[in-house]
Amino acid sequence: MQSTRRVTLTDVASRAGVSTTTASYILNGRSAQMRIHPDTEKRVREAVAELDYRPNRTARNLRTASTKTIGLISDFLAGGHYASQMLLGASSAARGSAHLMLIGETDGDRAVESLFIEEMLDRQVDGIIYATRTNSRVRIPDSLRGVRTVLLNCVDPSSDLPAVVPDEEAGGALATELLLDAGVSGDVYVVGEDPTPNALAGPERLRGIHAALALHGRELAGVVGCEWSVGPAYDAVSALLADGGRPAGLICLNDRVAMGVYQALAEQGLRVPSDVSVVSFDGSELATWLRPPVVSVALPFAELGSLAVDLLVEPGGSRPGVSRVAMSVQGGGSVGV
Repeated sequence: MQSTRRVTLTDVASRAGVSTTTASYILNGRSAQMRIHPDTEKRVREAVAELDYRPNRTARNLRTASTKTIGLISDFLAGGHYASQMLLGASSAARGSAHLMLIGETDGDRAVESLFIEEMLDRQVDGIIYATRTNSRVRIPDSLRGVRTVLLNCVDPSSDLPAVVPDEEAGGALATELLLDAGVSGDVYVVGEDPTPNALAGPERLRGIHAALALHGRELAGVVGCEWSVGPAYDAVSALLADGGRPAGLICLNDRVAMGVYQALAEQGLRVPSDVSVVSFDGSELATWLRPPVVSVALPFAELGSLAVDLLVEPGGSRPGVSRVAMSVQGGGSVGV
């Protein structure tokens, strides 16, 4: 059987009538730096197409000390319908920077996490994104210390690693201002709590809510504690109403909580928004299914993933510190007076 010889850079240079060095400069994006004439670059590009030349990536990696690969290690991102948008944002940004992204999901298993880290380091990835589904405090594995790493949707207080998180506190203030700007003057409650010790979303949103109310000389009427799900929210708000609570505004810590809140209010004959205004968080599809659709402060999942990749591949190294990404409002009809 006759073997097909691999087309080399020398073949491309010969076809284009230039030196191998010039062809190399052009294919490595250094035409402007080396002041190569556009006609010369055009001939080389045409030769590449005609010969179907594919660069020897292994040799290029040895020269540049870059494999053009990124590792992303997460706990439960792929399994979460909305959090998976972080993966989509990261993947898109990786492609845009000519990188391949390797993804490992651990399901929260530290042993599996260690294996993924070892495997990715063995493959000499250019860096690792360490991601969590829930915005939280973490302690990164010791095997990542000294490795180019960006934290996604989490922070490590014991390190100065760059981290990308939603601006939860500003989001809490934004949710509150939506109620106050609409003229809601009665009692405002928060529904939900963050029982996980390292979770950041609930406490930071509450800080923003308290701060926004204080600016208007107001105080939060209370926190209706419950898990962030439909049934517990329904039970908690039903108990509040049964005890004589009469909220004018409810800030739900996610859209599932909002669904339970709607059910509890309806059961008591209270209408949204004419009797009670409701604001939520997440910006999920669920927010649009409610009637009226609930106004929801949307988490910027795709933007978080994209920024994490941008920081990881930033020339000269990632800048330390926490980058907070603004949250936006997904409209609905649940706020009024």
